[in-house]
Amino acid sequence: MVLGIPKKTLVIFAVLIGVVLIYSMGSDQSPSEAQSGSGGQDCRVKVTADILNVRAGPGMDAEIVGKFRQDAETEAHPVVRNGFRKIDESRWAADEFLEPVSGASCG
Repeated sequence: MVLGIPKKTLVIFAVLIGVVLIYSMGSDQSPSEAQSGSGGQDCRVKVTADILNVRAGPGMDAEIVGKFRQDAETEAHPVVRNGFRKIDESRWAADEFLEPVSGASCG
């Protein structure tokens, strides 16, 4: 027990806080953060899935490093590898759940 709280309860609470932080990372980008990932490209995409995992590499086995909510928009690269679109350095998302916004050039 720590401060009268069982350790198991503290661990569950810490995990929940971590999940909330990861979930909010992908959906609360400011415009300057989103644009910095484009590398000068004119590719902007919109999320069509309810929740879209952002991964450290272009594959289902890559670590989840963030999430986007449905209808979130972000700058992206025209690079697609193994069905994943490059969002930023070490940030990839499944291309099937991303659609270019009107006027975007995503190749």
